[in-house]
Amino acid sequence: MAGVTGIGSGIDIDSIVKSMVAAERAPKETQLANLEKKTTTQITAVGALKSAISDFQTALGALNKPELFQARSATSSKPDLVGITASTKAGAGSYQVEVKELATSSKVALAAVTNTTEAPARFGSGSLEIKLGKEGSFSVTVDESNNTLAGIRDAINKQGAEKGVTATIVTDDEGARLVLSSSKTGADKDITVVSTPNPESGGDYESLDILEFNGAENKADPKGARILAQARSAVITVDGLMVTSETNKVEGAIEGVTLDLKAKTAANEPLTISVAEDKAGVKKQIQSFVDSYNKLIGVINAQTKVTSVGDGKAPVTGALVGDATARTLLGTIRSELTNVQGDGALRALADLGITTQKDGTLKIDDAKLSKVMDSNFTELPALFTGENGLATRLDEKLKPYTETGGILEQRNKVMTETISSIDKQKEDLNRRITSLQDRLFKQFNAMDLLVGQLANTSSSLIASLENLPWAANNSKK
Repeated sequence: MAGVTGIGSGIDIDSIVKSMVAAERAPKETQLANLEKKTTTQITAVGALKSAISDFQTALGALNKPELFQARSATSSKPDLVGITASTKAGAGSYQVEVKELATSSKVALAAVTNTTEAPARFGSGSLEIKLGKEGSFSVTVDESNNTLAGIRDAINKQGAEKGVTATIVTDDEGARLVLSSSKTGADKDITVVSTPNPESGGDYESLDILEFNGAENKADPKGARILAQARSAVITVDGLMVTSETNKVEGAIEGVTLDLKAKTAANEPLTISVAEDKAGVKKQIQSFVDSYNKLIGVINAQTKVTSVGDGKAPVTGALVGDATARTLLGTIRSELTNVQGDGALRALADLGITTQKDGTLKIDDAKLSKVMDSNFTELPALFTGENGLATRLDEKLKPYTETGGILEQRNKVMTETISSIDKQKEDLNRRITSLQDRLFKQFNAMDLLVGQLANTSSSLIASLENLPWAANNSKK
């Protein structure tokens, strides 16, 4: 019935009802909007806090690894010639390495045959056995389905995949050749080919014997097979000691060290391989620990800070101002950071040059940290790792906040339920306001009808009175 103006009374019922409804809705609607805004802001703040704690725990986990302090840094004076990696087993030291030979694989070109697109070479049936020295062999069968160079090439590629042998066709001045390549390096791994022709095979086909290769070149025959690359082992010296390796990845020559040979060194000009404790890696992880802690403190400070914005204006407050969870978390972390453990030279972060600033963040004195790492590196693991290490203690204090069903998850659950409750209250408010509006329209329209009826009755009475005789005589006077 909205929009109906009082006909009998002349009153603007629509405006009156809207004003009354708005006055009834406004306080509750404002209350719910403020509660929703506050709760949503707190949900976002708790999410940011949980994420920062999780990042800090990740940094703690990376620091709480004994192998971090056992890692080795390895350098090569000529990394373009020899690369190097070192495991935790590698001993610190310096070594002179000379690369005399690189490991190579075998590559051969079989005998040349006349082969064109119009008249492809065809071979009699039989089999070819491809050998890789002592590495084993494999065979391919040649028959009417694959008795061309292309067919034999495809058969070798299929059968030789597991052995690391591939075949291509190269055409030189003498004709077309099957070129066989091996991925296996090391001495005594040269490719040879043994042919076994089928005695019953005949016709104008080439015999498979033409593709046989025993490893020796016949240089007098220009069409004969050729050795394009011979399989060899790598030969190096380590501090003058000879080392032979089948591959260019040399392991075991220096305990815990893998050498990646890339090129030969100049004669009598060895390069230097250095292995040392990976102090740079440890320092990087300590920096990551400090950075993630400072990020966490930054989130807590931002969410619990009250900022003044000028006279007469309300201050800007963080979403977790006065929140017990944030205060308790901050106090717990700070307590562990200052907790002194053990009786060695390194018992707390301050001993490493890591101190707390006025805003609660940590700062590293790089010069002091470097000095401590040079003089007391072996004591670092005890400070951070193990059951009583700082990383473990901090992580144990943080777990109740981030674990499944933990403090922050419960907080988030309660706030999510509050948002759901607000949505329900909004629906209830809308229903109540709709009911109130309908009731007011009914009451005002009933009043309007009554006023109209009374006005009509009044007009009828006045007309009747004016028609009475005494009223008429009075009017004549």
